[in-house]
Amino acid sequence: MIKYVKGDLLLSKCDAIAHGVAPNDDFKQGLALSLREQWPALYKDFRHYCKTTHPKEGGLWTWKTAGSPIVVNLLTQEHPSSQGGTPGRAHMSYVGSTLKELANLIEAENIKTIAMSKLATGVGALAWAEVKPMIETYLKGSKATIFVYEEFHKGIQAEEK
Repeated sequence: MIKYVKGDLLLSKCDAIAHGVAPNDDFKQGLALSLREQWPALYKDFRHYCKTTHPKEGGLWTWKTAGSPIVVNLLTQEHPSSQGGTPGRAHMSYVGSTLKELANLIEAENIKTIAMSKLATGVGALAWAEVKPMIETYLKGSKATIFVYEEFHKGIQAEEK
């Protein structure tokens, strides 16, 4: 089931948080920066993962530590053009591929609840009107309850029911 909510995704009580990034992303802006500030080890581990595996767009990488939700990094954007550069644009093909992988992850890991940002619409520069139907297509049959944060309201916990 997919539910659309308003609030601060970082206050979510879900089992997992999903957000879009680029391979080799520096987590310097948007939700990625907030996640980096909340869990510095997430960024360090992501950088190590990227340097050792050279992930491709359209995949995903998960991170978990004690006391945190699973953080699902959805690789929706192109690699940064240079070391320390700004991540490239998102592409619908990457979004579709990573959502398919997310659906498989939810099933394999038996994730019950997941909070998700408006994927690929910030730095990724895609239109929400194009991305939203893809989320519906790939995740509507999921056994998990998926809370998509359509509006950000800092410090406000969304109703995740």
